[in-house]
Amino acid sequence: MTRHQGPAPRRTALVTGAGSGLGALAARRLAAADWAVIAADVDGAGLARTALRSPTMHTRVCDVSDVKAVEEMVAEAGPLDRVVHAAGISLLGTALEQPLDDVERTWRVDFLGTVYVVRATLPGMLERAQGELILFSSLAGWVSPPKLSAYASAKAAINTYAEVLDQEYGGRGVKIRCVCPSQVDTPQFRRIAEEDPSVVVNQKAMPAGVVLDEVERSLARDELFVFPGATARLAVRAKRFVPGLLQHVLSRMTSG
Repeated sequence: MTRHQGPAPRRTALVTGAGSGLGALAARRLAAADWAVIAADVDGAGLARTALRSPTMHTRVCDVSDVKAVEEMVAEAGPLDRVVHAAGISLLGTALEQPLDDVERTWRVDFLGTVYVVRATLPGMLERAQGELILFSSLAGWVSPPKLSAYASAKAAINTYAEVLDQEYGGRGVKIRCVCPSQVDTPQFRRIAEEDPSVVVNQKAMPAGVVLDEVERSLARDELFVFPGATARLAVRAKRFVPGLLQHVLSRMTSG
C-alpha cells in the first residue's frame, strides 16, 4: 500500500519592526509564501496594515528594548524557523549636541533590542540545529554619516555582535546573516531625508524588495555579512583599502 504524504508543516517566522518598511515587507512576503508569521512592532496600527488580508499572520505589539516583553513573545510563539530582526530607530543629532535621552534610546532599541531578540530565539534554533537568524544592520555601521553618531555606533556594535555570534555558534545548523544595506526607501529614510537631505548624501534609496531579494539569495551561500546594492559593497571596500579617498568623497557629498 502506498502511503501518501500530507502537506509539509507550515514554517514559523518572527519578524520585528513589522509595522513598516523592511519588516512589513518581509512579514508580507513570508505570509504570502505560507509561513506562519508573528509580526511584532510597537506600532499597533502599522501592524494592522501589515497583516491585512494575511490569514497566516499574527500580530504582537512589542517593544524590543523591553527584555521581558521579548521573552514572553518568543515563549508564546513556540519553535521558530526564521527570525527577521528589523526593528530599529534613527534619530538625528550631532555627536556633542544630541540629547542623551535620544542616544540611550537608540542604543536600547537598536543594539540591546538585537541582543534581547537573539538571546530569546537563537538557543531554541541551536537546540534543533536548524533555523535562520537575520539581523538588519546598516552600511552606517561601516561608513558613518554625520548627525547619526548614535545610530551608526549602535549598528557597528550589531556588526561586531553578529561576528562574535558566528564565531561562537556558526556551523551548528543555524544560518546567521547580518544585513548592511545602504539607504533603503522606508518611512524612516524618507523622514530623515526630509529633515536633513545632507544626512542621506542627497542620494536615492533602493527599494526594500531589492534588499530582501539579496537576503534570500544569501541563504544559499556561506556568508555572514550581506551588502545589498553596489553602493554598499563599493563603500565597504573603499573603507578598507582607500579610507582617505572615501572620506573626501563623503565630505563633498554631505556638504553639497
